[in-house]
Amino acid sequence: MTQALPKLVTYEEFIEWYPNDGGRYELHKGVIVEMPPPTGDHENVIGFLAQKFTLEYARLQLPYRIPKTGLVKTPNNETSYSPDILLLNHDNLSNEPLWKKQSTVCSSASVPLIVEVVSTNWRDDYYDKLRDYEEMGIPEYWIADYAALGGKRFIGNPKQPTVSVCQLVGDEYQITKFTGSSLIVSPTFPELNLTAQQVFDAAL
Repeated sequence: MTQALPKLVTYEEFIEWYPNDGGRYELHKGVIVEMPPPTGDHENVIGFLAQKFTLEYARLQLPYRIPKTGLVKTPNNETSYSPDILLLNHDNLSNEPLWKKQSTVCSSASVPLIVEVVSTNWRDDYYDKLRDYEEMGIPEYWIADYAALGGKRFIGNPKQPTVSVCQLVGDEYQITKFTGSSLIVSPTFPELNLTAQQVFDAAL
C-alpha cells in the first residue's frame, strides 16, 4: 500500500496560514518548518551583530535597515526563510512587490547581507540556505557558529567556533573562515573592526 505524500504548500499558502502565535516559521521546499525556540546565547550573538552593523551603516550614512522580522523568498515559490539578521537596502524596497503587506523580499538588490547564527538545525545554514542564498545572488552571507555545532568539514577537526563569510564572486560563494582573534573581513562593511572572538564572547 502506497502512503500518500503530505501536500506541499506554496509561498502564498504559507503566508495565508502563518499564525500570530509568536512562533517563527519558514517554508522549506514546500514544507512548513517551525524554528526551534532560541537560546539566550543565540539571541545575544544576534543582538551583538545587529548592533555592530547598525552602528556601521549609520556611521557611513548607508540606506540600510534591519527589520525585526522579515522573510526572504527564493525564486521557486516553495521556500521562504526568516534570517537571524536580514540587512535590507531600504532604497530598493519600493521595487519589492511583497514588502508592504508581507514584509517579504525577493530580490538580491534588496539584501546586502544575511546572517544565520547556527543552532541545532545547523545543516539548514551550511547546506540549504547557503545554496539558496547563493542562487538568489545575495552578495554576502555569514554563518556564525559560536558554539561549534556545525560539521567538521565546515569548522575543522577538532571543531572550533567559526564565523564563515560567504562572498558572492560571479555566481558562486567564496568562503572565508574566521576563528579566534582573526579580524573578520566583510565586503559590505570593509571598515568593520570586529574579531571572531568578539562574536563568540557575545554569547556569554
